[in-house]
Amino acid sequence: MAKSSVKNAFTNKELKLINAGDSRTPMRVYKITEKSDSLPLRKKSKYINPEPKNAALQLFVKRLYATVTDSASLGVGIAAPQVGVLKNIIWVQRLDKENLPFEVYLNPKIVGYSKEKQTVTEGCLSIPDRRETLNSRSQIIDIEYDTMEGEHKAETIKDFTAVIFQHEIDHLNGILYLDHLEKDFKNDKNP
Repeated sequence: MAKSSVKNAFTNKELKLINAGDSRTPMRVYKITEKSDSLPLRKKSKYINPEPKNAALQLFVKRLYATVTDSASLGVGIAAPQVGVLKNIIWVQRLDKENLPFEVYLNPKIVGYSKEKQTVTEGCLSIPDRRETLNSRSQIIDIEYDTMEGEHKAETIKDFTAVIFQHEIDHLNGILYLDHLEKDFKNDKNP
């Protein structure tokens, strides 16, 4: 792989954020309550080349994990835009697997949604002190993604873990769970 593609995986601004701490240092979570944070949270993320030898990618993924598992955050998922990096990277706690591990996904896409919906209460690290009940999340989703080793995989996800994936992949598209709340409200008024 050409060196230039590894070097240019992140913008200079993103590299500055990534390199501001070591692999155990959490990053600052962007919040919609901060005007300067709102814009990155509403932008679409970009494809990231799954290059195992990309040191910046390795460091960023570790710092993103440190952020979601930090006692100040303690989330079940996080997306790169939530720390100011507009790349298609998420961490999800797999509540559907033994020991509830956190796993990283590059370029995740939902390629299928079940018609059956579930009612769930969601919160978001970027929307402090607020939780809302949504009725629009699919019960089952089919996803495709890349691994850190560069493998392309597909998987079917169910129940609340499917909600986490839907929530985090929404972040990659500049969508917040509050946007779904608005749709739910409109649907309730126009049955």
